[in-house]
Amino acid sequence: MSGPILHLGATVTCSHGGQALPVTPSTRVLVSGQPAVAQASPWTVAGCGFAPPGGNGPCVSASYVVAASRVLIEGQPAVLQSSVSICAPTGTPLIPVQAQTRVIGT
Repeated sequence: MSGPILHLGATVTCSHGGQALPVTPSTRVLVSGQPAVAQASPWTVAGCGFAPPGGNGPCVSASYVVAASRVLIEGQPAVLQSSVSICAPTGTPLIPVQAQTRVIGT
């Protein structure tokens, strides 16, 4: 799996349109002038539109479960646009809508 490396300025949403941001992007590794994101960083989700009747509520956080295999950021796998994630408590994935295109990882 290869793809652009995600950074703090990337546009990432939950499956229901909420905006997702990494909590702890790398302060030492920059991609296109923005802090890069490693797999260990949790994500917060704001504005999720999912409101199930008696269900498990809207997306509030997320994490990446599969990331780059050959690119590390401070010893952790880099998050790619093609990486696999899961939101809590809904179990749906994050959707990287827009990312930088200059740095590609595998």
